[in-house]
Order: sequence, then structure tokens, then C-alpha cells
Amino acid sequence: MPERPEVPAWMVRRIDDVLAALPDCEQEDAWVGVRWRVGPATVAHVFGGEDQLFRVTFRAEPDEVMAFEHLGEPYFRAEWGGNVVGMLVDDGSDWTELGELLTDSYCLQAPARLADQVPRPG
Repeated sequence: MPERPEVPAWMVRRIDDVLAALPDCEQEDAWVGVRWRVGPATVAHVFGGEDQLFRVTFRAEPDEVMAFEHLGEPYFRAEWGGNVVGMLVDDGSDWTELGELLTDSYCLQAPARLADQVPRPG
């Protein structure tokens, strides 16, 4: 079975640039890759797969989960959790869009008192 690649530092930094700016969002090593949490809730998780591709998973509203599932690559629905979706990421990814998706994930996972502090487009 192939080894999972370590997530490149630049990729972790790009995600952390978004999430570290959010109240009480903390980066930590995960069982594989790196994750960000607010309290006990996971906001995002980036990791390398055995296929040597990198993925970031995050949370989405139920209607968005269905949309991501049907959009296809680079998006996918995770096999765990009803509101977990993800995106294949590389240097050509739309990092602006990913930043918005990560911010939305944070707002879904954070307590309302923290999520209310996050400016979001109307």
C-alpha cells in the first residue's frame, strides 16, 4: 500500500492564513495531515491520500453538500459525516474560493458568539 505524502508546508500556510485569522481557531497535527478546530469541532482537515493527491475537507450546509457532490472534481462528498465535503487541492486550486468555503465551515462549527464576529458577504 502506498504511503500518504506529507502535506507541503506552503499548502498548510495558505489554509492557516485563512483560519488562523478566525476567533479561537487552532491548527494541530491530525492522525494524518493537519486540522483546524474551534473548541472540539473540526473546521478543516488537509491531508495527502494514498493516490498522492491532497485533499481538504470542511463542513457545509446540507443543500451545499448535495451541490458539491454533483459538481464533481475537484469537489467531493466525504464518506463520513452528513455535512463533510472536500476539495482536491494543488497549486492551481482556486484559493480564494477555498478561503470562502473554509470561512463558511468555521461559521458552521463555531459557537454563535464566535461565528457572529466573522464578516461574511451578504
